[in-house]
Amino acid sequence: MPLAREIVITGLGVVSPIGVGWQGYWAALLAGRSGVGPITQFDPSGVPIPFGGEVRQFDAKEFVKPRKSLKVMAREIQFGVACAAMAYEDAGLTPQSVDPERRGVVLGTDLIQGQAEDVAEAFRRAIVDGRFDFSLWGEAAMREIYPLWMLKYLPNMPACHIAIALDARGPNNTHALGEVSSLLAMSEAVRVLERGMADVMLCGGTGSRLNPVVVIRSCLTEVSHRADEPERACRPFDADRDGQVNGEGAAVFVMETRQHALARGARIRARVLGYGCACVGDRDRRDPAAAVEASIRQALGMAGCSPRDVGHVNAHGISTREGDRMEARAIRAALGDVPVTALKSYFGNLGSGTGAVEALGSVLALEHGIVPHTLNYDRADPACPVNVVRGQPLRAPQRVALLLNQAPTGQAAALVLACEE
Repeated sequence: MPLAREIVITGLGVVSPIGVGWQGYWAALLAGRSGVGPITQFDPSGVPIPFGGEVRQFDAKEFVKPRKSLKVMAREIQFGVACAAMAYEDAGLTPQSVDPERRGVVLGTDLIQGQAEDVAEAFRRAIVDGRFDFSLWGEAAMREIYPLWMLKYLPNMPACHIAIALDARGPNNTHALGEVSSLLAMSEAVRVLERGMADVMLCGGTGSRLNPVVVIRSCLTEVSHRADEPERACRPFDADRDGQVNGEGAAVFVMETRQHALARGARIRARVLGYGCACVGDRDRRDPAAAVEASIRQALGMAGCSPRDVGHVNAHGISTREGDRMEARAIRAALGDVPVTALKSYFGNLGSGTGAVEALGSVLALEHGIVPHTLNYDRADPACPVNVVRGQPLRAPQRVALLLNQAPTGQAAALVLACEE
């Protein structure tokens, strides 16, 4: 069924490896500039994968007020709050323009990993003759660990901090389902607005896969080892891909009903036409492509679109052997020879932030009639039968975009966006 109310996007905010703010982000996409490089936020010499899509030139103090709040904000939380502040400003919102009870927040986040330095001194206190003594840990932790330490890492805190900073007293929720979290959060924001439970929703996602613990754990999965050319490591759908690339980033959107946006004279950046989600519970016996295809058909059905209406697909494009093959089969089966771009080639897998950061690329593509090309696509893989946008951006009128994300646990999500008419 089509949406009962027309939902539009009026504000954009992004913190990514290729730019902070949508203008820098878009310029990097058009220029084909990768954000993947050597890790600098910690010494990577002891980890097997010393590169990733790292956010650089980001100063949280520019966005977080009061600054003392940074004491209880992990890096991912800082990203989310900064993106919300940018999106709020981009949408032309003010504290007086919307009733606080009628603005809400829904965000996608990962399990936020703690930083080693937060517990390092407590750990040292529990070392006796070079060995860790568990009996000393309780007292050492009580003495040395910051009392509000846990608040820095709770997954619901990005949405909570955004609500506090922007006085958003309406619906507030968090999705923590890996790479599908952002699109699910955006879909929920649509549902909240459609039901009339809020006038304005801030939605999107934030995530990081560059914590040392996550980087080491990711080596248990299929990750690229192209440390000699990190900017060429993420190669969605390319025949020579050798695994995904870790990254970090966030994006937040302001959504509202068209009626509300027009009443306050807002600039409409894009329209949300539909969404879909599906899951394959037993990946050993069922093809995950079935979930991807089902999410596509659900989203198109709600949007009232046919496959011929889709100007481009913003694919998950994780750059693993089987992951790309699976997604390509689903895209081909549901949509045929539609142009496909994969923006992870610019910044890697951002975890729960990945869908929102990629979605922002499609919003701008719809605005400008230009689809960014996929980086590092040099040799087609016959097992990935999709029409990859390669070499240079695709300059063609764009009416409708379909966004896709999948999680390794079997969930698939899709979102349909359209340009403003």
